[in-house]
Amino acid sequence: MAYATINPYTGKTIKTFPNATDAEVSRALDQGDAAFRQWKTTSVADRVAVLQKAADLLRAKHTEYAKMLTLEMGKLLGEAEAEVELSAAIFEYYVENAEQQLAPETLPSKDPAVIEAWLVNEPLGIILAIEPWNFPYYQIARIIAPQLAAGNVVVLKHASNVPQSADMFEKLMLEAGLPVGGFKNLYATRDQLETIINDPRVHGVALTGSEDAGAIVASQAGKALKKSTMELGGADAFVVLEDADVDKAAKWAVFGRHWNAGQVCCSSKRIIVVEAVYDAFMAKYQAGVAQLKAGDPLDPATTLAPLSSQGAADDVRKQVDQAVGHGATLTTIGANVPTQGAFVQPVLLTDLTKDNPAYYWEFFGPVSLVFKAKDEAHAIEIANDSPFGLGGSVFTQDIDRGRKVAAQISTGMVYINHPTAVKADLPFGGVRRSGYGRELIGLGLKEFVNHKLIGVTDIDGGF
Repeated sequence: MAYATINPYTGKTIKTFPNATDAEVSRALDQGDAAFRQWKTTSVADRVAVLQKAADLLRAKHTEYAKMLTLEMGKLLGEAEAEVELSAAIFEYYVENAEQQLAPETLPSKDPAVIEAWLVNEPLGIILAIEPWNFPYYQIARIIAPQLAAGNVVVLKHASNVPQSADMFEKLMLEAGLPVGGFKNLYATRDQLETIINDPRVHGVALTGSEDAGAIVASQAGKALKKSTMELGGADAFVVLEDADVDKAAKWAVFGRHWNAGQVCCSSKRIIVVEAVYDAFMAKYQAGVAQLKAGDPLDPATTLAPLSSQGAADDVRKQVDQAVGHGATLTTIGANVPTQGAFVQPVLLTDLTKDNPAYYWEFFGPVSLVFKAKDEAHAIEIANDSPFGLGGSVFTQDIDRGRKVAAQISTGMVYINHPTAVKADLPFGGVRRSGYGRELIGLGLKEFVNHKLIGVTDIDGGF
């Protein structure tokens, strides 16, 4: 596994990094275990003080941090700046809430012999985080902020194409005052990951990535009897009902599908429009996509970024070709993209039938799958006809109706009149092939803790 910074806009290799040696892996685990023994006894207030310092440092050098994202995976500079701020906001969420969320909980008991009982949340040890390239800082922040607040420590295996982003975040946390070993970036190999998972000092694995990677890592964690959380792919439904504000829906659909060049797990990948407004919506949607400008992601005028790598762009094009080969209709939309860089031309795929395997695929790029629904019930049926269950959205001017439709969509998240969003103070996660477990808020904080019961009884003997 080669770790390298390759600028997806220029195609130039900027810097390469050797894989971690077995000795480096062993040292990281030793340091992590030593850091944990110190960190677990540190008060929550002192732990979150480090998170606040990290948030302050991110904001103080936000452009410097943002430019690294643009360099390594091609993110628009404005979107990169927003990711830096989101990461800082996640840190601050736990600064404000972790102490209360981790506080012992008194438990009532009907047994008169139980004088007192309470539940405490104790940290476990080292948590292995395996993270993807599409949001290099946010993906780190949303796992380390809750885990460090809880008293755990984290070893990171980041994506091979964002090695400098990973290194910058490790240095950020050290500068913020985290003990050495509290958060360690490793350029680990796949074989080394299994070694890490099997180490008795490692107590959990959090992965965000592909279904294939999730299946392998979840299997390894299961064999080692380690808890895991999996945040995998998605094919979010973007449902437009006949009473929707079509202008608003089309605007948000353009954003929801092309944000981060369409490389978002919870991107609006399947656009489902009730036939009464289908033609009007499609005209406005295509006009909106036509206004996107592909180009240098450092240029503020650019609104459509390249994909993260040439390989990623080639894979999306192959998927489109296969979809068309199985009967889908291809419509090119938007202005032509540059020949330089890992760009993919925005396209529509329509006339997708269930016998076309692409009907069930996730497209990680600016490819819009569009379905015409007969009515609300048919739209819900299409929305739920997916192996994924991450997020989704419903557009209607009747909020009560939106709530009822949202309740019928089988996903971990549903938004009304907005694409699936990512916020520091809202949970993230899905069901079915989109994975299991939750990140952020109190749910993420308690994924890897020992929920320990402490009880006081007054019994002379026996039961």
